[in-house]
Amino acid sequence: MKIGLVSPYDYSYPGGVTIHVSQLARQFQARGHTVKVVAPCSKPPADDLRECVIPVGHHPVPVPSGGSIARITLSLKLSGTVRRLLQKEDFDVVHMHEPFTPMLPVTFLRLSDYLNIATFHAYHSKPRGYGLAKFILRKWVRRLHGRVAVSEPARKFVARHFPGDYRIIPNGIDLGQFSPLVEPMDCLGDGKLNIVFVGRLEKRKGLDYLLKAFVLLKKDYPEARLVVVGPGKSLLNRYRRVIQRQDIKDVVFTGYVPYNELPRYYRSAHVFCAPALGEESFGIVLLESMACGRAVVASNIEGYASLMTHGEEGLLVPPRNELALRDALGELLADRTLREEMGYRGSLKAGDYSWDKVGARVLDYYHEVAGNYPWVATNAGQLVSSLQSSGSD
Repeated sequence: MKIGLVSPYDYSYPGGVTIHVSQLARQFQARGHTVKVVAPCSKPPADDLRECVIPVGHHPVPVPSGGSIARITLSLKLSGTVRRLLQKEDFDVVHMHEPFTPMLPVTFLRLSDYLNIATFHAYHSKPRGYGLAKFILRKWVRRLHGRVAVSEPARKFVARHFPGDYRIIPNGIDLGQFSPLVEPMDCLGDGKLNIVFVGRLEKRKGLDYLLKAFVLLKKDYPEARLVVVGPGKSLLNRYRRVIQRQDIKDVVFTGYVPYNELPRYYRSAHVFCAPALGEESFGIVLLESMACGRAVVASNIEGYASLMTHGEEGLLVPPRNELALRDALGELLADRTLREEMGYRGSLKAGDYSWDKVGARVLDYYHEVAGNYPWVATNAGQLVSSLQSSGSD
């Protein structure tokens, strides 16, 4: 089977959707399928998938999106490029991620006559662009043969504007990379109690409230240290001024950390904290921390509460509440047995999200959808037979 995985985001910048797409590609290749990843690329791909990446859009443009920055291609010449690519590659399945994000996935959706599958990753508490664009996009959404959402919050968000049947297939985790067997960072093993935050320095991630909670926590736990892992220049300078003005001790900003080094920071945590304010569809950082065997303190928002259970893998607290954050962090710092039990339960739950299992579920869904639309493309019969013979092997 030949599968085209289409991402709107710059493949050169690791992010949730990009990692999801690349991991699916590896899973499909391992099962003997031919995979092409189509995405904007600001520089040549450097990972093991570079031979199967088709760059479309060499100058991605950073645009604000849901409190973050998305690097997408805005080229007006995409239609001809995509049309030629589809004719050349002759895919069995075209799987678009965030299909309504300008401009690459929606161009594929307009032009693809193959089996069209879409995965919706995002969740927003407000309509954002869907509310305005749904009347334009309505005619294109009918071209989708299968729809996937990575979580129940993501499903509810997109179904509010585009009702239909959605299969929930979550993000996955590389259990070979994120594991309790990973060695912690040597520089963080000096006896202090480490609270670790991982994420871009954006307001929606809630670091403001964690800093306030940390100031309160230090009064009872002077040996506590806050380790902030993630990029973000504009807010970094502001946070540093706050720390200096209030004379807050033991706050470490690592800046950008390569993806393959993240597990060591999770393993260095005594408690992992995710104080996001909202707008999270899934919470991949929670899953990464859980896979590393670390207890979690997180905001009680839909995307996080759908992944972890309060009192099991960690503690959920109201968002925007530094007092609740302080109390939850203090409870776990004070009780080593409790946090180790929660970390162990988290590592067990993470096993349900292995990419091997997620990849198999996606292939099974292709099989199911292909059976419902055997007339879609000229090679649909070949697609159905190949799926039936290989299953999700």
